[in-house]
Amino acid sequence: MTNTGPIVSKVWSFADVLRDDGVGYGDYLEQLTYLLFLKMADEYSRPPYDRKLPIPEKYNWESLVSKKGAELESHYTELLRELSQARGILGQIFTKSQNKIQDPAKLYRIIGMIDKENWSMMGTDLKGKIYEGLLEKNAEDVKSGAGQYFTPRVLIMAMVECIHPEPEKTICDPACGTGGFFLASYDFISNPANYSLDKEQKEFLKDRTFSGNEIVASARRMCLMNMFLHNIGEIDGESSISSVDSLISDPGERYDYVLTNPPFGKKSSMTFTNEEGKQEKEDLVYNRQDFWATTSNKQLNFLQHIHTLLKSDGRATVVLPDNVLFEGGAGETVRKNILETTDLHTILRLPTGIFYKQGVKANVLFFDNKPASKDPWTKEVWIYDFRTNVHFTLKKNPMKFEDLQDFISCYNPENRHERKETWSEDNPNGRWRKFSYDEIASRDKTNLDIFWVKDESLADLDNLPDPDILANEIIENVEAGLESFREIVETINGE
Repeated sequence: MTNTGPIVSKVWSFADVLRDDGVGYGDYLEQLTYLLFLKMADEYSRPPYDRKLPIPEKYNWESLVSKKGAELESHYTELLRELSQARGILGQIFTKSQNKIQDPAKLYRIIGMIDKENWSMMGTDLKGKIYEGLLEKNAEDVKSGAGQYFTPRVLIMAMVECIHPEPEKTICDPACGTGGFFLASYDFISNPANYSLDKEQKEFLKDRTFSGNEIVASARRMCLMNMFLHNIGEIDGESSISSVDSLISDPGERYDYVLTNPPFGKKSSMTFTNEEGKQEKEDLVYNRQDFWATTSNKQLNFLQHIHTLLKSDGRATVVLPDNVLFEGGAGETVRKNILETTDLHTILRLPTGIFYKQGVKANVLFFDNKPASKDPWTKEVWIYDFRTNVHFTLKKNPMKFEDLQDFISCYNPENRHERKETWSEDNPNGRWRKFSYDEIASRDKTNLDIFWVKDESLADLDNLPDPDILANEIIENVEAGLESFREIVETINGE
């Protein structure tokens, strides 16, 4: 069976039933994660696998299937509490777990639905697509805020296609959310069209390739389950996803690749209670010896942290908002150092209307780390303007992988040193253009926010995009403006 639609629909149909009981999409997905994990652990403990797994008999899948009514509800609550104290992946999956399904009859039906399927016999692709389908549906639910942990999968696929990760190399995502970059990299490396892996390479890919951080327990849980369903890591192994704030310190490990989309939101802050008993916010500043600039700007801190994580020949691709390209002060310091110490060779200007959090104007930066040198490593920066005159909406006109094919072709992953500009004086609206290091260094504040394609909506009022696209773009711009204004007010008020 390869059609995931019916299973996703079946699994997701319960969400609407549970919403009447006040159980949101995110809560339902969490409960599914617990139950799926227990069901698959049960399958792996039986022939032909016969694996000894660290789940006490008292709290295994059979213990749930054999109960009904109030007995089932109280047992499930106790099971979640006990397993949350376990070690390794088991403990991380069940961290802070609570029973959100208060109606035992509905819990019984969900357990029955999961029990009917043989999940371990399903292909990895099928299991992964089912869970990814659920994660995407969860991200679409604006109220839950889950969209901030979900990067559009077609964008991730394009980034992986460009970076071309190789077997037996390590991959890190210091803000891994639900694990999208890991899964796309796994699919790319395991694809026979890209590599023919031997036994050692397959084992390395499964157990030693991926590392990451995710401080939000619910997102980390979903990431671990997502990886597990894709056959990454072991059910009884140690977790490769840390719950520690990755910005706190240099972890010491160095990686071949860093692929990431750090969380949106410009400032890092912490809330504390003052002597009068009132809550106050304080900017969270990371004082690290390996950083070029001390700042509370979360995005700039992540960019510096990514540089630290790379091996001397490591490569990175990262989604960052526009402010990283033009902000003065710490922003200028970080940009200058990135241009000097790495080869920042490519910037993809992303269109609006592709993220679940509105008001985000973002770019993808690609850079290769280099050993120390007295001369700047960046010789030229190639910029692809995929924003001007490009219109997407999440529901009616979502961005597809084919929409990014022209960028991938221009990027030329096979040999990026043989690139050709599509921009010229004869074709001023060509989207692919290079700028020399000297051109960029001479710009005010080393500004990398460069655009040249003519905005058709300003010149041709008869060819405006559809009203719903225009409305969404207005919302994006207003949201972005409000976010900036909030930060100004917070700064003025000292919040």
